[in-house]
Amino acid sequence: MVGIYKSFGAVEALCGVDFDVGRNEVVGLIGDNGAGKSTLIKILSGVFPPDRGELYVKGQRVDLRRYSVHRARELGIETVFQEQALGEKQPIWRNIFLGRQPANRLGFIDVGKARREADYVMRHVLRFTGGGISPDAPVRQLSGGERQGDEPTRALSVKEVQKVLDFIARVKELSKACVYISHTIVDVYSVSDRFVILDRGRVAARYRKDQVSERELVDILRHVRA
Repeated sequence: MVGIYKSFGAVEALCGVDFDVGRNEVVGLIGDNGAGKSTLIKILSGVFPPDRGELYVKGQRVDLRRYSVHRARELGIETVFQEQALGEKQPIWRNIFLGRQPANRLGFIDVGKARREADYVMRHVLRFTGGGISPDAPVRQLSGGERQGDEPTRALSVKEVQKVLDFIARVKELSKACVYISHTIVDVYSVSDRFVILDRGRVAARYRKDQVSERELVDILRHVRA
């Protein structure tokens, strides 16, 4: 993302932000409320168009005039928000593929393929270990940590928080990129390779993990917020 600007009326949410994330990398995006984190991610995932700026995926410039959530998904960009909006009574496979179910040549939902792919994701990506959990099990049978994959300290136990952090580590093992946002610095620090700090719509600082300790990162954030 290069030179990203976004305003909402008189409020300038982002002002010339440059942001990048590489393959097999976890970037911790940090900042106080109102820093611009959510706006940046919503632009990246196609929810909002930027007022100005450029977006490149795998070195190819994206046409932002035709960019959307659907196009972002085609490019492999997904977002998991902290708010839970799951169909509690629906089976797990339906929640995984909600709005983008695999279809057969006649255009009908390919239930068998969806179940098989959901089973693979559950066992080998999410690594669900609960007894009796299958793609046909209703979501209400999952634990809080299994349901949620973003804000780890939001009403989750210590064990469930670790499940979320382990999942992020597995994303990296699969050579995928991840942008991780949380107000809990200890969690962000534990899984991230780099840190980008936003402050009032601008990049305030960038650090590699080997350049800053967890305590120093907390002190830097306090200074930025002052």
